[in-house]
Amino acid sequence: MFAIIQAAGWPIWFLLVASVIAVALIIERSIVLRRDKIAPRDLLEKVVDAYRKQGVSPQLVETLYKDSPLGRVLSAGLRNHKAPRPVMKEAIEEEGRAVTHDLERFLTTLGTIASISPLMGLFGTVVGMIEIFGSQSPTGGSNPGQLAHGISIALYNTGFGLLIAIPAMIFFRHFRGKVEGFVVEMEQQASRLVDIVHGERH
Repeated sequence: MFAIIQAAGWPIWFLLVASVIAVALIIERSIVLRRDKIAPRDLLEKVVDAYRKQGVSPQLVETLYKDSPLGRVLSAGLRNHKAPRPVMKEAIEEEGRAVTHDLERFLTTLGTIASISPLMGLFGTVVGMIEIFGSQSPTGGSNPGQLAHGISIALYNTGFGLLIAIPAMIFFRHFRGKVEGFVVEMEQQASRLVDIVHGERH
């Protein structure tokens, strides 16, 4: 592995740093963006049951807020359960925007890595081409060692750039799709809570 890094030249270090960051973000988002942590399936039923049995209490709202992102959205609704329906929905939407922002954390960075990795590989290719042209002597001969090194830099950096960009883009789109799915689900459950609190649904 170290021999490959040496052959790829100094531009490869930028790609290695980008790959480490990308792997760390993929692992972190894989752990965080799990259904049981974001939108537990039975949370709404528990909230509705508690609401019907004991009403809204500060303890219920606080516990719900700390439970999960879905809990944060539902707690915003319960906190305004005595307000008119539009006010309650507006509070839920405001909290929903904050939750969505938190769920999308680091995705921009991952998407940026997916976008710039091929460009960083291209930069390494340019450096390799400079090495190749530098191997040509004024008399028409060439330095085989420098020529081979230039070709190695060009090819390794191009390959590493694509090797980082492809999985980074796949996971970026995967996580973005998961977040969008969670947001839609939280909106639906929050709407059900609003209907139940205002007596429009049982």
